[in-house]
Amino acid sequence: MTEGEHLGDAFRLDREKQLLKQYYAGQQMESPNGGFLICLGIRQEETGDAVGIFECNASWLRYEVAIRKATRTERKKVRDALTSGEEPACPRCVMSARLVRAGKSLVCNHCGIAYGKV
Repeated sequence: MTEGEHLGDAFRLDREKQLLKQYYAGQQMESPNGGFLICLGIRQEETGDAVGIFECNASWLRYEVAIRKATRTERKKVRDALTSGEEPACPRCVMSARLVRAGKSLVCNHCGIAYGKV
């Protein structure tokens, strides 16, 4: 997809991987139109993936960023933390966001990904 391809009422960004690294680290993300992207929310998908909705603070255009579901390694880190009696933290987010229970899943509020079952 190109940097302007329309998906519903939000555009899709090309540099998703680089932007997600900045988002996980809690850094500001530059918008393609100048200014910075502000996270409006994270929408979880049934597949385990998530979609981040961001808005440019200069142009007010909205963008979607696909967030891939948890890998086996990430799920194993969470499972190991649980079995050792620790509170599991998100394996992706640098700021060590604690995972919270959402139904039967452990989910990161910051990135919206489910990392394990309770």
